[in-house]
Amino acid sequence: MQTSYCVHPSPLGNLFISAEDDYITAVSFNESMVDVTPSPATRKCCEQLDEYFSGNRRIFELELVQKGTDFQQMVWTNLMNIPYGKTASYNQLSQMIGNVKAIRAVGHANGKNNIAIIVPCHRIIGSNGNLVGYAGKLWRKKWLLEHESKWAHGLQTLFS
Repeated sequence: MQTSYCVHPSPLGNLFISAEDDYITAVSFNESMVDVTPSPATRKCCEQLDEYFSGNRRIFELELVQKGTDFQQMVWTNLMNIPYGKTASYNQLSQMIGNVKAIRAVGHANGKNNIAIIVPCHRIIGSNGNLVGYAGKLWRKKWLLEHESKWAHGLQTLFS
């Protein structure tokens, strides 16, 4: 197994990207990482992220793998079903997985997602419509949601 890493600039700061062979294993906001030689998998990820940031990509076509429990995997899979430019609440996500009592566990699993943007945990908001919790900081979550809304619906601002 070959592990590769790179740091890629984005409108939200540098993105640290990790891959094992052909699989992306992490995309995170990390300003302190040093760039290294990218692999074909990380280069493809960078290209698709650039397309996303320019408004030309809504669905990523990358091989992904991240370690987690069966429950976490189920939550992450369901995150991928939330359409570009849309949001869902933790309650709605718990309904999607078929366990309305698992709201806190869903929130915890959402927070353990290691593949930011591509596995769109930023699309989860509070039941009251407010921005809540994001490992990459709330200003980035707001930016991502407004970016997607602008390209999907022509809206400029969702949250004040």
